[in-house]
Amino acid sequence: MSAIFIRPIRIDDAADLHQARIQPNVMLYTEGMPALRLEATQQFINSLGVDDHTLVAEVDGKAVGVASLHVHSGKQRHVAHIGIYIHDAYQKQGIGRALLEALLNIADNFLGLIRVELEVYADNTGAISLYESLGFVAEGRKKKARFRNGQYVDILFMARVL
Repeated sequence: MSAIFIRPIRIDDAADLHQARIQPNVMLYTEGMPALRLEATQQFINSLGVDDHTLVAEVDGKAVGVASLHVHSGKQRHVAHIGIYIHDAYQKQGIGRALLEALLNIADNFLGLIRVELEVYADNTGAISLYESLGFVAEGRKKKARFRNGQYVDILFMARVL
């Protein structure tokens, strides 16, 4: 695989990220839906604010993955949550780790965050292993929290607390 370039998201990434978002494996482990339109991805990018730190992984000039660190406000200003997805064809190649390490660098060295949290499907063992390797621990389980492939499935709450 070619080099992975991590950079801030741009509006012209919308088409590439839309294609990633509708991949079967991405939809399996995210809130993605088959009828998702390109405009929804464009709206997501346009709606990002000052407390949304969103990076893409670019390979050979194509945005193949995205991860966001969304900082909370008020009494939770020390907390952020993460969302991430990688195009099916680029999974298991270190892209998720590169994106998450870049976001955690922002959390630790630029924002001074104490707590970074996320939700993950309980059967997404690859993602859970990655998160654990970066210091995240499971804090709880939300039973039958999502509907997928005709069944209700569990979500794990994970966090990295400094």
